[in-house]
Amino acid sequence: MRLVHNSLHDDVADRLREEIFSGSFAPGSFLDEVALCEKLAISRTPLREALKVLTAEGLLRHEPRRGCFVNQVTEKDLDEIFPVIALLEGRCAFEAARNASDAELLALESMHDKLVKAARAKRINDYYAANFAIHEAIIALADNRWLAQVISDLRKILKLARLQQLHAPGRLAQSLAEHLAVFAALKARDSEGADAAMRTHLTRQREALRELALQQKSRLA
Repeated sequence: MRLVHNSLHDDVADRLREEIFSGSFAPGSFLDEVALCEKLAISRTPLREALKVLTAEGLLRHEPRRGCFVNQVTEKDLDEIFPVIALLEGRCAFEAARNASDAELLALESMHDKLVKAARAKRINDYYAANFAIHEAIIALADNRWLAQVISDLRKILKLARLQQLHAPGRLAQSLAEHLAVFAALKARDSEGADAAMRTHLTRQREALRELALQQKSRLA
């Protein structure tokens, strides 16, 4: 079996993507090509190819004669992205309700058990991890690579914003109830119900983030 190796520019794109998501490159910051070439011990060609990849993903913006900057996600961006991702993940839940086997639903139930335990213990990091795993599992159960690809692209943009919606008052309990509603519909093989419950879940995430943004503005006023 022949092993397939990533090209150098793919490896560079992966490295830069990780640094953007970790906050090493803050939103709005300029990416100095000369400094990056020295840091990564590479030439300009693979770096520029990597920057093109990240620009296409929406993580960077390119300004003529100035270079590349890390994109900043605005409230307007969030208002536009969340309805789209709600529709897409809702469709994943719709298809998962039709496709999932009994064994796959049993595995999903175990994941929800972890979610419940994390919520009851108010372990927010554990909750985020279980939440992400459940969303990924539902996307996989939908078995639609086009849905998965577009959701992945949109999630990269959302990840730039370093969102923490579970810190909104009452959001942790609300999020758990929403997840359990999605899972109940999946177990009942209720495609329409699963779709609606997932869209509600994503819509309420946006509402929680808007509430947090308003609270932050109020504190700074």
